[in-house]
Amino acid sequence: MKLEFYKLLIVFFIYSIPLFAQSSLKPFPQHVKYFPGCIKPNHISQTQLDNSVRSFYIQWKKRFIKNVPGKPESYVWFENIGKKQCVSEGQGYGMVIVALMADYDLSAKVTYDNLFRYYKANPSIRSKHLMAWVQYTNGKNSDQTSATDGDMDIAYSLLLADKQWGSKGPINYRKEGEAIITAIMQYEINHQTWSILLSDGVEAESKDYFDTRSSDFMPSHFKAFELAIQDERWDKVTNATYNLFGKMQKNYSPDAGLIPDFIVNINKKAKPAPPNFLESPYDGYYNYNACRIPWRIATDYLLTGDERSKAIADKINRWIRETTNNDTYNISAGYTLSGNDIKGRNFEALSFIAPFAVSAMVDKKNQAWLNKIWDYMIAFKMKDFDYYDNTIKLLNMIIISGNYWEPKN
Repeated sequence: MKLEFYKLLIVFFIYSIPLFAQSSLKPFPQHVKYFPGCIKPNHISQTQLDNSVRSFYIQWKKRFIKNVPGKPESYVWFENIGKKQCVSEGQGYGMVIVALMADYDLSAKVTYDNLFRYYKANPSIRSKHLMAWVQYTNGKNSDQTSATDGDMDIAYSLLLADKQWGSKGPINYRKEGEAIITAIMQYEINHQTWSILLSDGVEAESKDYFDTRSSDFMPSHFKAFELAIQDERWDKVTNATYNLFGKMQKNYSPDAGLIPDFIVNINKKAKPAPPNFLESPYDGYYNYNACRIPWRIATDYLLTGDERSKAIADKINRWIRETTNNDTYNISAGYTLSGNDIKGRNFEALSFIAPFAVSAMVDKKNQAWLNKIWDYMIAFKMKDFDYYDNTIKLLNMIIISGNYWEPKN
């Protein structure tokens, strides 16, 4: 009985740490000054922007952060779709969000550390520093390979955590961040083409060794990784993928500037993936993976002013404004590379809507459009959308409100 009592006492202490919460060094809101010329919604006050983020974060955390019974571990809930409890993509999103919301959320550090412990408890079979991409409701990982995008966000979040709380506590965020960045470079990057592999399960002899998921390109992350571990190879990945995206826009989407979900044959003549390459008949279209590109690419311009980012975003901005006639209600949930709606997709999807707001931020000529998307986006209720839409919405709201920062050395 005494042993059980002490176990319960330990669990209670861990979950009670908010009472003694460590102060954050970069508390929300940060009101970051993005690259000169970038914009935010200007039809409402900064306080209103911040409060919208706060309100949605409270709802999001209550719905999607779940604790593992009896353990100091938490995960971002995948809503048991396909009996999936958690995916590494969502875990990465959650760890970034919680690190950015520190101080407003007084329990952010405890929540973050619990999310970290869940990630560490579910490693990929190839590296203890990478996360198995899915955990099921029965608690098992039937496929212990990784998903590259999830690992990249987890790595970035650890750099944020180091700048937010320091690394002298029980978890050395900096050391853990350096370890996962090194593992990503070793197992999830193609060292011939410097393209991004789909997972650590793809090896040199794999049939998809020269294929990539376009939404895994996170250039601002890569620049942070390069600074963190002084590894210039990340610059090669950034340059190679920007060049790849430029060719894809020119050769396959000259009018709309869209990038497909998956790109194949990178070592020869890169092209959009064929139908059902990996996930759906729309693997070669601008679909539920590529919808994140305007957000991921434009963020690089906001933080670093990389002109390659703005060139890509400008093309997409011009097309989306023209094809919708500057009416947010005309944004569809998926497009062909020629810019036509995917048949039957004329419904609202926040995972498509919110990233267009981030991309609009790169130029003041998009001011009225940005204002419209913000109002349109925040009007939707959380109950009407799933984990993917709501989580992307929250991440993008943090960026749009001016509260997304980079973990500089």
